Amino acid sequence: MRPQMTVPAAFFSKALAGIILLIGFATPAAILDGATTNGATAARSPGPAPQGATITFRRIFKGSVPEFIEIKVEKDGAGSYDIRQLSEDADPQPLQIGAAVREKIFDLAAQLHNFAGLDLDVHRRIADLGEKTFRYENDGAVQETHFNYTINHEASQLLMIFEGLARQQQDQTAIEQKLRYDRLGVNDALVQFEADLSQRTLPEPERLLPVLDRVAADTKLVDVARQRARALAERIRASQP
Repeated sequence: MRPQMTVPAAFFSKALAGIILLIGFATPAAILDGATTNGATAARSPGPAPQGATITFRRIFKGSVPEFIEIKVEKDGAGSYDIRQLSEDADPQPLQIGAAVREKIFDLAAQLHNFAGLDLDVHRRIADLGEKTFRYENDGAVQETHFNYTINHEASQLLMIFEGLARQQQDQTAIEQKLRYDRLGVNDALVQFEADLSQRTLPEPERLLPVLDRVAADTKLVDVARQRARALAERIRASQP
């Protein structure tokens, strides 16, 4: 198993904050609910994606932590993630993604014509924010687009969802690894998760409920960590429909 990667919260906070400003103060939760900027109605998808279709998001940003993010989402429900430094070997792991998030990902991709012949980059002299790729695969056909920064509304929404899924998985991995190897550090990992939760950048925070419940019930952990885990779990459950 890889050693835990310490991910600067400021990096993801600034990146996601920029996307939120771009798409009208929306959040992953609002995006999944179909909310749009200034009350506009979301464009309808051209049609359902084939069941065998796969959408991949990849971000390569040398010098950052992590340098490599890749998330694959299959229409039939399977998913995987690979989050690491470029010097590390590829190690994709299974990723659970709920039906609502999958549906929104494929809907946004359909609005972008599944990336066929699509140029998303603004082509302006701005800072290097990492090369991002959206890729659509189905029945042997591959369509993809690359960009550093985009002002396309649907692409920005899609980017926010994928960045949120990556941040969510990193929070979960950090808590689980602290439980195994650095129990005194569990509270720090929970503090990071709490910050991300408060910013509403996580598409499915309920995915962390099992590990939060484990922390809350572990009498070998410091009480402050157990209390924080319990409070976070209650907060997430209270926000569920």
